[in-house]
Amino acid sequence: MSDDERQIRQLIETWLRVSADADFDALEPLMAEDVTFLIPGRPPMSGRETFMTATRANAGQFRMEAMSEVKEIQVAGDFAWCWTHLSVTATMLNDGKVVKRAGNTLSILRRDPDGRWVILRDANLLTVVEG
Repeated sequence: MSDDERQIRQLIETWLRVSADADFDALEPLMAEDVTFLIPGRPPMSGRETFMTATRANAGQFRMEAMSEVKEIQVAGDFAWCWTHLSVTATMLNDGKVVKRAGNTLSILRRDPDGRWVILRDANLLTVVEG
């Protein structure tokens, strides 16, 4: 496994951990300022600040648990793409309702000038599997 692949795997693990912990300060630097998220049935969400505003607005509404299985990572210079299978369980804090989603994600990453990998584009194909 290359150093780049290890760093990208670490980015994914960190993303899942800090998302579950609602650690916004740790989440923000994991994505490029011009990040775009593609989610089924919704318009693209463009920009780190847009994502962070939406994420903060949902804070305290649910507890999230997620597992990601990396299927493939390819690196080409300062860009990489990563295919994962993601499973997310969200438990609503107000009524205990549980919603489970699962599916594939495809992320494009960029190596910033400081050498860190960040998410540049993310296509999330999760669908409800229970809830």
